Formats: sequence, C-alpha cells, structure tokens
Amino acid sequence: MTFTFKHFTELTTNELYDILQLRAEIFIVEQDCVYNDIDGLDKDAIHQFAEKDGQIVAYSRLLKPGTRFNDYSIGRVVVKESERGTGLGIQMMKEAKTYILKNWQPDKIKISAQKYLRKFYEDLGFKVVTDEYLEDGIPHYGMLFENQAD
Repeated sequence: MTFTFKHFTELTTNELYDILQLRAEIFIVEQDCVYNDIDGLDKDAIHQFAEKDGQIVAYSRLLKPGTRFNDYSIGRVVVKESERGTGLGIQMMKEAKTYILKNWQPDKIKISAQKYLRKFYEDLGFKVVTDEYLEDGIPHYGMLFENQAD
C-alpha cells in the first residue's frame, strides 16, 4: 500500500475530514476514551495516510521538536480495524521513520506508546525510556528510536 505525506495546508477538506473521522472511530469510540483529539498540533504536522477503496485506513502524525515533545515525534497512529494484522501498521511506522530521518535528520524520534503496543514498537527499534504513565486514562510508555547513522 502507498502512503501519502502532506503538510496540513496541503490536505484536502475530504482528506482532513476522513482523517479526523478515523481518529475518532479508533481513539474515542473503539477505545472509549473521551479526550481532546483536536489539540492544535495538526496545523504544524506532516500527516501520513494510506487509502484503500477511497477510504483512509491508516494514519499517523509527524511532529517537529517543540510541538508536543522536545524531539521529533510520531503520534496519533491508527489502523482501521479491518486492516489490522496485515502488516500495514509496521509498513506505516517504517515509512514514518524513514520520512523523518530523510527530511529532518534527527538523532532520535519519540513516541508515547500505549502499553499494549510496547512489543510492536520495540520490534521497530523503539526503546522504553519512561516508567508506565497514564495518558487520557490509558497506560503508556515514553519510547525513543535512536538514529544509528554515521
């Protein structure tokens, strides 16, 4: 599947609507977590997404330092339930890391990972760097990917 990377100002109205709909479907409805998804950071983000049959089925948000964290970061990672288990999430995270490393050349990338996804992110090279904490009532770990480039 092909991923698209767009700055907020490049998104079409339909793309933005579909992204917000998918995030609400997963984070608010499926995970039963009431929180402010529209947090003001989308305008500064690069939005990564994949479409299947005209519908966005996977998404993540890439942020530069000083927006959410002091490091570059990947967040709002979602894969539509019907696409889970296909490897799409792995592909998305690998491409997100590649995009950040190629375009921004950071030393490290930070994520706030839901506890149950710890192994998923560890398999992608992220390491736990914090104790478990609650974010919006859900257990998380702070995790870092450190760029080993010369």
